Amino acid sequence: MHVRKGDTVMVLAGDDKGKTGQVLQVFPDKNRAIVEGVNIVKKHVKATQNEAGGIQEMEATIHISNLALLDPKTGEPTRVGRRQEDGVSVRYSKKTGNVIK
Repeated sequence: MHVRKGDTVMVLAGDDKGKTGQVLQVFPDKNRAIVEGVNIVKKHVKATQNEAGGIQEMEATIHISNLALLDPKTGEPTRVGRRQEDGVSVRYSKKTGNVIK
């Protein structure tokens, strides 16, 4: 997977194209992720003892292929590559060559 929890990404396609946000959760088996402030849906929630019911807005999942990682140094969307450094696999920006985290 080219994105991880905590990464800042840009949406490439869909209704939220061009928006950026932080990855909150990743589902590798489904190739989907939840991004903060992107793909907002309304969900009808039943009341519980601790919370009131009603219609709540929350983020829904978005397919990984519609996300591009933002280079931490330049802030531009980039593709992600992997390489070995000191026996450890690291992610790097294909655009600039900078190591990501």
